[in-house]
Amino acid sequence: MAVEKSYEENNARIRKGEAVVVTAEEVIPFVKEKGLKKAAELVDVVTTGTFSPMCSSGVFLNLPHPKPRMKMSKVFLNGVNAYAGLAAVDVYLGATELAEYDPANRIFPGEFNYGGGHVIEDLVAGREVRLEATAYGTDCYPRRKFEEWITLKDIGEAILFNPRNAYQNYNVAVNLSDRTLYTYMGVLKPKMGNANYSTAGQLSPLFNDPLFKTIGLGTKIFLGGGIGYVTWHGTQHNLDVPRSANGVPRRPAGTLAVTGDLKQMSSKWLRGMSFLGYGPTLQVGIGIPIPILNEEILHFCAVTDEEIYAPVVDYSEAYPQGTGEVLAEVSYAELKTGKICINGREVPSAPLSSYAKAREIATVLKKWITKGEFLLTPPAAPLPTDEPTKFKTEKTQGGGS
Repeated sequence: MAVEKSYEENNARIRKGEAVVVTAEEVIPFVKEKGLKKAAELVDVVTTGTFSPMCSSGVFLNLPHPKPRMKMSKVFLNGVNAYAGLAAVDVYLGATELAEYDPANRIFPGEFNYGGGHVIEDLVAGREVRLEATAYGTDCYPRRKFEEWITLKDIGEAILFNPRNAYQNYNVAVNLSDRTLYTYMGVLKPKMGNANYSTAGQLSPLFNDPLFKTIGLGTKIFLGGGIGYVTWHGTQHNLDVPRSANGVPRRPAGTLAVTGDLKQMSSKWLRGMSFLGYGPTLQVGIGIPIPILNEEILHFCAVTDEEIYAPVVDYSEAYPQGTGEVLAEVSYAELKTGKICINGREVPSAPLSSYAKAREIATVLKKWITKGEFLLTPPAAPLPTDEPTKFKTEKTQGGGS
């Protein structure tokens, strides 16, 4: 008989401390040893993880009301502009917002030493942040200027809301031009001197549920060291892409919009960072549990780096001009060796995401579930999947291994 489980059954085992929980890395040899059917009978949850730069991130902050009250129209936190067009003291601070004093790329390549992502990290770390606000004044909100040092404790609600996180596959960036490029994929050396990638491969959440069988609206997740939820599909969510026979997309595909209470989170898992010549951003830690409800779901979770392919894209021409040209496809197993072969040429490869931190996140989430501190939530509604009846296959231009 086929294996069939429910969220209720798995949660019952979690509450009793009887659940079998393994990481997406650990499940691979387990399935090879036990076979898919037996492993699906034994395993209740597979945990995943990723820790990567995720630019489309930010926080909604309900700032403290001064006396007299104020309808803030311009707000700066440590010199970084927060969007105030919401309500009297509600603002949204984006991770990539520059400090007002930053010369940006007028001095090229710009260093971008401090931005929105760094403010978010400072708040989570409990450090003081300088709040500066101005307003035009109204009868009900007469104050026109306010300056104060604040911490996260002084803020009413602080909600991390990231419109696009946990990209399901992404480009491997190279540079075919004869000059150095400064991009959101890092510094790219001329004449294909290096290749940068930014996904955790077999540990990455959406590689383990490529058709969104279990991840949907309301799915509870590890977010920034605390509890978060999937609240929508992310921006640029696109599943109409070529896939391998195992359902794994071979191009950038699904994304998630995620939300959580910033006050629960840790600066270990929300880190401000800067890309030379490009700008500031935020490194975000995300872990998603995959409930093993049947053999098909476990089959997806047992995917290996050898079975996951990423497109190699030229960031001097094809990417900025939007041509869609792909030079080659390479597996994550190849990428993780530190070198890949493109058109017969060996190119050094390096990750922007941390596999070690992804493993740590998956392990932390595993411990939470094993201890009964984290239960699974069935999606309130599925995310858009556009599940193909037959997976596309697409030949790439150029070589690759």
